Amino acid sequence: MPFSKLFSRTARRRYSADSLYLALVALAREPRFYTELGVPDTVDGRFEMLSLFVYLALRRLRREGEASARFSQELFDTMFADMDQSLRELGAGDLGVAPRIKRMAEGFYGRIAAYDKALEEGAGALVTALSRNLYGTVKPDEAVLARMADIVRQLDGLFAGLPAEALYAGEPHVPLTPVLDGQPAAEGAKI
Repeated sequence: MPFSKLFSRTARRRYSADSLYLALVALAREPRFYTELGVPDTVDGRFEMLSLFVYLALRRLRREGEASARFSQELFDTMFADMDQSLRELGAGDLGVAPRIKRMAEGFYGRIAAYDKALEEGAGALVTALSRNLYGTVKPDEAVLARMADIVRQLDGLFAGLPAEALYAGEPHVPLTPVLDGQPAAEGAKI
């Protein structure tokens, strides 16, 4: 019997969601977001950056319809289980974690709605959404906001071009360096 048959479909899906989540965390930790683009290098800023990448993956998976619903839920659950553990490691008490996670999840749903609407409406709306959410605790200059909005539009295009199987396998091929350098990203390049 092949090794993969030893795991249930749910366990394999959970493992793949974990793998995708870790890949998205790696993307969100790109230092240039914090050093060049002014995303606050704080717990909140890192949550916002990670939320943006998880949102882009979920936005891509939405195109698969019901076929991706369980996997998308697994990705969401993985993210918030990690948030729970991180808060506990930062010293939050048991009684304080649940309400904070609830607020974070509600905020995440709000960001999904804001980013969806902004990507549909255009550049000005995306700048506003990024200013309010990603840069909520700081005031970056307009050039930085415009550059970040352009980067988010490019990343949205890159995620849209990913085969669903790459996401299900936890291997999103999203070339950040060319995007951050202002160059078109080569298709199929690795993280």
